[in-house]
Amino acid sequence: MKHAGLFELNAVVAISAHRSFRAAATELGISPSALSHAIAALEKRLGVRLIHRTTRSVALSEAGERFLARVSPALREIAGAVEDVNAFRDTPAGTLRINLKERAAHHILRPIVAKYLRRYPDMNVELTLEGRPIDIVAEGFDAGIRLAEAVPQDMVAIPCGPDTRFIVVGAPAYFARASVPRSPLDLLTHECIRRRMPGGSLYRWEFEKRGEQIAVDVPGRLTLDNDSLMVEAVLEGLGLAFVSDFWVTEHLAAGTMQAVLEDWTPPFPGLRLYYPGHRHMTAGLRAFVNMLREETKLAARGDRIPRPAKRSGDRRKRA
Repeated sequence: MKHAGLFELNAVVAISAHRSFRAAATELGISPSALSHAIAALEKRLGVRLIHRTTRSVALSEAGERFLARVSPALREIAGAVEDVNAFRDTPAGTLRINLKERAAHHILRPIVAKYLRRYPDMNVELTLEGRPIDIVAEGFDAGIRLAEAVPQDMVAIPCGPDTRFIVVGAPAYFARASVPRSPLDLLTHECIRRRMPGGSLYRWEFEKRGEQIAVDVPGRLTLDNDSLMVEAVLEGLGLAFVSDFWVTEHLAAGTMQAVLEDWTPPFPGLRLYYPGHRHMTAGLRAFVNMLREETKLAARGDRIPRPAKRSGDRRKRA
């Protein structure tokens, strides 16, 4: 029997991680049909079915699970050996896959990713925007970026931005017809733009002041799950929104938005790049982490962004 090739073994790993031929094919850089043919050929040579696939689902068979358990450690060793050799190159090569939210992507694209690609011409970067929390190891990512409070405890976390805060904002056109709220409970009489969380629930706006915490189930006729759309809705005068200061700093400076209840919205630790400490760090990820640390030092000196605030806020579930 002809032995299975390295590509076919990695194909099984990718399909197991994604539970999708299309997603696995994207990771491997081939078409779904080519991947399907490769798996079919492997199964024919082995004489067993490794993957059960229907129009609705993809899952490993019992034989596939045992096969994966045996080959995965060997593939990790091979990948580690390749990375060890890669360390002797003048520059790293390969693909760096990062899972993050939209805000984080805007935050790092120009100051970090663009500089990284210019410095390391043999590296590719793949940013995947995802609202829901995921297992970056199981999904095949090198790293993730989330708010500090959402980073799993077993991960190594690197700051990639200042402290942040969520604030209530409205447009002058809205306040021309509505009073300015003085306390979080005043929001119950306002038109608010509600937030749908990745899990499907509606977010209750959270406030804190001198140890007092309040969560308000705000009313509103418009519900969105995207920050940039919320900003557009606010600018249209459709109501108040509760968003990260990242999205509205320029609008506040220009006077096209007004912040309210600021004494109820303290800052809290911001974005963190995180990755598993127990796994071999690729040369590409190491270079990215080093560049991120460089940029963080620049920010701390005031070269790019303001110094993070000293105070840490309460634990919120927005990430």
